[in-house]
Amino acid sequence: MPQSLAETAISSGEHAVVPSGPRASGKKRWKTVFRHRYFYLMLLPAIAYYLIFHYYTMYGALIAFKQFKLAKGILGSPWVGFEHFAYLFSLDKFWQIFTNTIIISLYRLIFGFPLPLIVAILMNEVRVLLFKRWVQTVIYLPHFISWIIMGGLLVNMLSIDSGFINQLLRDAGLQPIGFLTDESYFRGTLVSSMIWKEFGWNTIVYMAALAGVNPQLYEAAFIDGANRWRRIWHITLPCIRSTIVILLILRIGSMMQAGFEQIYVLYHPGVYRVSDIIDTYVYRIGLTEGRYSLAAAVGLFKSVINFALLVVANWLARAMGERGVY
Repeated sequence: MPQSLAETAISSGEHAVVPSGPRASGKKRWKTVFRHRYFYLMLLPAIAYYLIFHYYTMYGALIAFKQFKLAKGILGSPWVGFEHFAYLFSLDKFWQIFTNTIIISLYRLIFGFPLPLIVAILMNEVRVLLFKRWVQTVIYLPHFISWIIMGGLLVNMLSIDSGFINQLLRDAGLQPIGFLTDESYFRGTLVSSMIWKEFGWNTIVYMAALAGVNPQLYEAAFIDGANRWRRIWHITLPCIRSTIVILLILRIGSMMQAGFEQIYVLYHPGVYRVSDIIDTYVYRIGLTEGRYSLAAAVGLFKSVINFALLVVANWLARAMGERGVY
């Protein structure tokens, strides 16, 4: 019987060459998956969550292109195409809430994004462990307070009639400030309270990234005569640059989400002109007025803008030599 190539190679004392290709790489991939099967099992709840509550619900985006009738359902409702979008873009009110969303998101990005990084770097320089843990606990705590409770605290602190901050201003002979009632102060109050609540929690990611910096780099820089600020600028920041870029990309990709819970708790008709955002507008016209198709059109528009911003930010990051999020 004729011998195979492998048998011929073995009989002649040569090593057989194992063929490589898609089949071999596929077997290797499945072996890797099986080896780490428990880690993949831990991912299943998160995968199921996104499939059920994020991807499956995208089917409901059809409402934006239909005159939705609750009795007829999504498929049975008449198709109207881009009629809701045309009506939406013709409203002066929509462009006002769009502008409010952009302005509040930019404030949160400009003032809220750098602060966790600065705090994490400062905490990394603290050598007294007990003081460091105390500070971490104090700044992390507001994250676990819901916006309902936080709203009550802010009213008690900032109310123009009974807030203790305005009471201190009166005692000092100054005029009280309408932090929650004056349009010129309301956006600043929103951004400041958001930073107060969330900046401590956001430092966790940076603290984890800083823990991976090689201490020998600091020792070498210290021997070379670099002071503390030089070590931060030339070692700390470059070592965690990829983490900063990824978080910045994700933040830019959510620019259209200006904080529904916070604004819904704090705003009122007197400050709608400067605080009404896309999410609160969708809530009012969708749930309280029952205009589901128009609300879906607004939500879909917001999602498209977020996706476009994410793609552009990721492209810019990759063009600058960073890895990006994909």
